Amino acid sequence: MGYRLVLGYGTIGRQVVERLTSRDGPDDLLVITGEDGRVETLRDENIRARAADPTDPTTLEAIEEPDTVFVGGDRTDINRATLEIARKCFSSASIVAYVGADPKPADRARFGELADHVVDSDDAIVDHVVANSVGATVEATLGLGHRLDAIEGQLAVVAHDNPDPDAIASAVALADIAEFFGVDAEACYYGSISHQENKAMVNLLDLELRNLEPDESLEEFSAFALVDHSRPGVNDGLPESLCVDIVIDHHPPRGPVPGAFVDLREHAGATSTILTEYIERLPLEFDPATATALLYGIHVDTNDFTREVSSVDFQAASVLWKHADSTVLEQIEQPTVDGETLETIARGIKSRIQRDSVVAASVGQLSNRDALPQTADQLLAIDGVDTTLAFGFIDEMAYLSARSRANDIDLGEVLRDAFDRIGSAGGHADMAGAQLEVGILAEIDDAEEIDSIVSVVEEVITNRFFEAIQSQPGVPVGAYTRTSEWLFGSEHGYGKSV
Repeated sequence: MGYRLVLGYGTIGRQVVERLTSRDGPDDLLVITGEDGRVETLRDENIRARAADPTDPTTLEAIEEPDTVFVGGDRTDINRATLEIARKCFSSASIVAYVGADPKPADRARFGELADHVVDSDDAIVDHVVANSVGATVEATLGLGHRLDAIEGQLAVVAHDNPDPDAIASAVALADIAEFFGVDAEACYYGSISHQENKAMVNLLDLELRNLEPDESLEEFSAFALVDHSRPGVNDGLPESLCVDIVIDHHPPRGPVPGAFVDLREHAGATSTILTEYIERLPLEFDPATATALLYGIHVDTNDFTREVSSVDFQAASVLWKHADSTVLEQIEQPTVDGETLETIARGIKSRIQRDSVVAASVGQLSNRDALPQTADQLLAIDGVDTTLAFGFIDEMAYLSARSRANDIDLGEVLRDAFDRIGSAGGHADMAGAQLEVGILAEIDDAEEIDSIVSVVEEVITNRFFEAIQSQPGVPVGAYTRTSEWLFGSEHGYGKSV
């Protein structure tokens, strides 16, 4: 495991050291400063410190490369010289550098060239951020702030298609942060918000979100941010070639992630956790509605702190609880369920096919795709079942939703193995989804013939799912069958992952 290196012990450097040691302890910290008196003071506080000149190459060449370097002296000239040596000696380290008290334009340019993030005395948020953040959080918060400061015009904060509570809350929270930096921002999404709990969340908290139409012009926006997903055109209605300014997500990426600022934290159980950290680090008050939405987003994505949860999720929840409206949260968590959803769940239970502890079920024609994950959840409640797939049809599209509590199954990989080549699939180890375009259904008008083809499609989906479950990790399901090519086509890329 690496460590953190502080070069220089000025006003900013001292704040960094104090915060690092108070939160994480002194074990992974080393301070190098040319002032002997300060070294003795640090050592008295059990902080590792060396009296040496940080601008001397031999000083840094003699130590192991750290994970993070913070250049924190008071003088611009010394900090610049320190930064130049640090970048030569530590090519892989992430460097945060304070420009000092009296930087010239040439100094600012040099700092911007060499440092990953530059702390400027003109920044209104610097003192607060440094005093309340550590390690990567310093870099991320400053990086997001600098990116927002660079935006001129309106920012579209785009959640993934048919957003869930985590995506909704994250979009609203990032819009709040952008407004704090003086950027006009709008939380946006494609598709619909139809799940009863999601509707209750938006309506009861009076959250402002804009529903974008598929063919709607985006010319009014000068910048774009993605939350809870990481690639434009994949699970959103944006063009794949779109230039993205900000990406914040907790899902593992399935390809290159574009973006001028990217914060991907797979260890976090929800994107809402990441946005909570940003608001906490900034001099920005939590809006009660936003805090309630973020808390609910964490609850849902971690399945009440039982699924892919980490300590940062508990920490974020404890922060949010002080600002959230518990009465409204209770109302959101206990919405009424419409009869149509209950009928969809009933069809899934009745049509289920079970092999050992795995169940697959078709619900037939759908009018509300949000009933699918609820069906998959209900199937998981059957005695002896630990993995489920529920799927149904809207027009010529097949939508799939899967759940698992089995330790040896990664549903995201299972669905990708089974369906990525005939559609689009993805998700987590215990929760995943897919979309498949059944183009032939659009070409047929006869109801009986459609029913016959749907039966074949149901069989193909069910068999592919069971085959992928039975396959060893990383082993492909196999070549297309003729039935698969006839139904789905032989081209890749139909649909979008859910």
